[in-house]
Amino acid sequence: METQAADPGLSPAEVADRVAGGQRNDLPPRSGRSAADIVRANVFTRINGILAALLICVLATGSWINAAFGLLIIANSAIGIIQELRAKKTLDSLAVVGEARPRIRRDGSAREYSREEIVLDDLIEVGPGDQIVVDGVVTESDYLEVDESLLTGESDPEPKMPSSEVLSGSFVVSGSGTYRATKVGSASYAAQLTAEAARFTLVKSELTQGINQILKVITWVLVPVGLATVWVQLFQAGHDWRRAMLAMAGALVPMVPEGLVLLTAVAFALGVVRLGQRKCLVQELPAIEGLARVDVVCADKTGTLTENGMSYGELRLIDGAEAPEVEEGLRQLAASDPRPNASMQAVAAVFPPAQGSWPVLAKAPFTSAKKWSGATFVGPDGAAVSWVIGAPDVLAAPDSAAASEAEQLASGGLRVLLVGTAEHPVDDPDAPGTVTGKALIVLNQRIRPDAADTLAYFADQGVALKVISGDNAASVGAVTSSLGVVSGYAVDARTLPADPGAFAEAVDHNDVFGRVTPHQKRAMVAALQERGHTVAMTGDGVNDVLALKDADLGVAMGSGSPATRAVAKIVLLDDRFATLPHVVAEGRRVIGNIERVANLFLTKTIYSALLALFVVLWRVPFPYLPIHITITGWFTIGIPAFLLSLAPNTERARPGFVERVLRLGIPAGVIVAVATFVTYLMVLPAPGAGEVASRQATTATLACMIVAATWVLAVVARPYQWWKVALVLVSGLAYLLIFSWPFTQSLFLLDVGNADALRTGLVAGLIGAVLIELTWWLRGRFFGEPLRLWYRREPDAPTS
Repeated sequence: METQAADPGLSPAEVADRVAGGQRNDLPPRSGRSAADIVRANVFTRINGILAALLICVLATGSWINAAFGLLIIANSAIGIIQELRAKKTLDSLAVVGEARPRIRRDGSAREYSREEIVLDDLIEVGPGDQIVVDGVVTESDYLEVDESLLTGESDPEPKMPSSEVLSGSFVVSGSGTYRATKVGSASYAAQLTAEAARFTLVKSELTQGINQILKVITWVLVPVGLATVWVQLFQAGHDWRRAMLAMAGALVPMVPEGLVLLTAVAFALGVVRLGQRKCLVQELPAIEGLARVDVVCADKTGTLTENGMSYGELRLIDGAEAPEVEEGLRQLAASDPRPNASMQAVAAVFPPAQGSWPVLAKAPFTSAKKWSGATFVGPDGAAVSWVIGAPDVLAAPDSAAASEAEQLASGGLRVLLVGTAEHPVDDPDAPGTVTGKALIVLNQRIRPDAADTLAYFADQGVALKVISGDNAASVGAVTSSLGVVSGYAVDARTLPADPGAFAEAVDHNDVFGRVTPHQKRAMVAALQERGHTVAMTGDGVNDVLALKDADLGVAMGSGSPATRAVAKIVLLDDRFATLPHVVAEGRRVIGNIERVANLFLTKTIYSALLALFVVLWRVPFPYLPIHITITGWFTIGIPAFLLSLAPNTERARPGFVERVLRLGIPAGVIVAVATFVTYLMVLPAPGAGEVASRQATTATLACMIVAATWVLAVVARPYQWWKVALVLVSGLAYLLIFSWPFTQSLFLLDVGNADALRTGLVAGLIGAVLIELTWWLRGRFFGEPLRLWYRREPDAPTS
């Protein structure tokens, strides 16, 4: 029940002793890896290891120009380190703003501290919506109830009396109290939550798993192909060991998709930084991938579509009740509530707590499940009296005039509360019993000015919106109707069927719900997920915690309860619902563009592996040196891929990343490889023809590869916008300059003196481009892939 302890908490000297003894709540860094870990992880990678081994082989030959690909090791490491450090800095700065700050009582006074400042035996005060941040034992309890469902799966809140144990990771549903910290730092469950909640790392996801699968296959192919290439070049083509080493490097370097891993890390890191600039804290990096797949947003009304605060409107007396009596009842209710919710705060602002408080016999804190609160007092006449305040459709008789008037007011978008006296004491199992209504309290809700534009954006992008609120259904319907986007008809969740199948059908076919309990919110999210939807849930109150945790993407408001911020994957620190379109757009940009550039890198890997295999099977000299492969990658993949990875992209991500990439990458790679090798066989000079003839054959073969590979870029870049057209044209012009300028011809070991051979290479490249275009159309026709338009204007950006 209620305990009023006078424990002042630890003294400054006791706190200092515990800090010195290492009994502080030290937690892992919010962004996971230290700067040293980031540098080490970006330098010592599988890709860099492969390239470094090939670089050593090339340097041993003394051909420095052919070692130019070694710059990729420096570039990959430097860019990855810089971007991840930027993301770490963003996460660290935002986490300080967004994390829970427990209220600790020390030396007789209480104030907020950071979680890391908690020491063993500290007294921590909690109220509704607060997260239990370290394990402890309750010392004071004022009707304290804690939800431990995230830890135990138990759905009902647990009442906590003095000496009851509380575990970090649970949260307060109602009442207030104090607990003494018994486990801090690594001994507390909170340390595990912190280590997992906001770590900057690419944990398992479809995207990263797909890329890792591709890398594993490539690694297994590299060794046999490399050995076979060296053997053929040494013993069949008659080259010395230096030329054999250069041939091996020329065959293997393009097979390594070095830029794909780099661009994936850069795209995720830039996503974190961009969202951070909008005061959006990404607590789990893979949440960005979830953003791209969202097709349903479940939004709570209060704090999302409407602003958090409410203002007092008017007091409407019922059945001849007298204003002084009602006002005194409201003052006493305000005095008895140490942690009032937003509605009670609006009431208390007009009817502040009374100076002469009545003795309290029992209290019933507000919960979203029962939708009322109250207290049983010893009245001025010495008799017990129970005052309650809450939802009129819960406290008033359904056919009463008060219920009818409240419904009419709510249909205009107002929030209405009923205050009255109850038949039973508020702690009675049958409470409140019959309620004698005294007055209706009308509160004004302010709709967020950017809510309508935000909802319009979601509708335009094909993202369904479900408004799920614990408020009166008529009030919720009025708010959504005023926004002009969501259907105004609101379903009272108390009328939803109990059968799971019928429940899921109702959730799927309706958009607005009122009087939803916390467990119904959770069930709605599960029902939508079972029907194949990727669900984002937004919320700010303790009643949203369970649904936020279960949703594919939980989004909490920065001013919401600490519990909601703790379980959410994304926190909107500035409380702006209008930030959410930018969040979704950023996820789509990141994932869509990674898939786009993956097509380029996989195509290069396929044609490089096949070309090396063809050379081994035909036992001919390898056509290229490493420098030729380096310049091929500059403008067909490297620079274009980097620019495409940063471009706007509004396409919603779909499952099947690897399959879709293979559908274009394999046939396109085969076409480039076949066209290139056929060209090589057609222009290959007779043995002993000399270095000039060999270089001319290499130049013609390289021209074929570049023409075909550039058309792969032209296909992947669709739908075209002006800058994409310019990107493809500039790439083509760059190669025209390289092939025609004497300086670059000499630098890159090219010779365009054989016009017939060069013409053969260009024609073969054009034939390959036509076949790649045909492949693109057939892919759309037979696999249902959307055929991107030839040209499209820049996608509309979300409104700010």
